[in-house]
Amino acid sequence: MVAYRHLGSSGLKITEITYGNWLTHGSQVEADTAIECVHTALDLGITSFDTADVYANGAAEEVLGRALAGQRRESLEIFTKVYWPVGPMGANDVGLSRKHIMEGLNASLRRLGTDYVDLYQAHRYDYETPLEETMAAFADVLRSGKALYIGVSEWTADQIRSGQEMAGQMGFRLVSNQPQYSALWRVIEERVVPACSELGMGQVVWSPMAEGILSGKYLPGQPAPEGSRATDSRGGARMISRWMRPEVLSAVQALRPVAQDVGLSMPQLAIAWVLQHDFVSAAIVGASRPSQLAENVQACGVSLPQDVMEAVDAALGEVVERDPDRTQSPNPRPA
Repeated sequence: MVAYRHLGSSGLKITEITYGNWLTHGSQVEADTAIECVHTALDLGITSFDTADVYANGAAEEVLGRALAGQRRESLEIFTKVYWPVGPMGANDVGLSRKHIMEGLNASLRRLGTDYVDLYQAHRYDYETPLEETMAAFADVLRSGKALYIGVSEWTADQIRSGQEMAGQMGFRLVSNQPQYSALWRVIEERVVPACSELGMGQVVWSPMAEGILSGKYLPGQPAPEGSRATDSRGGARMISRWMRPEVLSAVQALRPVAQDVGLSMPQLAIAWVLQHDFVSAAIVGASRPSQLAENVQACGVSLPQDVMEAVDAALGEVVERDPDRTQSPNPRPA
């Protein structure tokens, strides 16, 4: 079964593997399959679910809401996010203004079919809205009971520090950061992780398998497998294209004997590697079919020896992205 970890220094416990529906529900995966994946996650002991209003322009939240209907609400931890353009994408349908936060949360709750979310996160930093306005709106969200905890996603260390200071003035604290993090993408390690650890914020990381690259199914010099994300014309291929370089694919194949030596599949090794880090509260894992989840949860409870962690570093070598300046939000925000 999937273990629980505290979300940073808060009292909230979440499953260390959290089910996420970015790039799947409402777009790449049919609704019936998506609902089956959610039910499989529940059967495997996953009770934490991550989504966002922007995923498939609200359709992902709707599918997740249908899939969780009838479950005991108190036994679930539901996360969603606000910032990116949604709806008809008008001037106020984006950002972290009071108007967009309040209207965005109400719309998310309707789509999810719930009275509250456990974690509401700022999906990016908004350079066009005063931070005081954003944090005051989040404070009111908490007081209303429509969200129980507040976090951020892909904020820089300086933005996180400023946000936490302002949150304190408003009578609450930020409990989480949701960054991209994997053995290939380690840009948070130098600045963001130390800042969050100091401030008691946990990392709920997305793309622990580097959008599927670390699964090892993409071979250098070979066409992408049919039905894989790299062949998806609805957004998946565009997102994964940055990793589809021969030097990256070759380095990833060097991980295969490392995984075999510890009795893990390539996806299990990628997730287990992320979960070795004590600053990680959860790794968000998606799925296009239930069998993927059944395999991935076997990374729970795996303890990788230091020599294995070093072998991963050695195999990936120079293709690992470590530049801390790669943590950033769009400026100006999309109109």
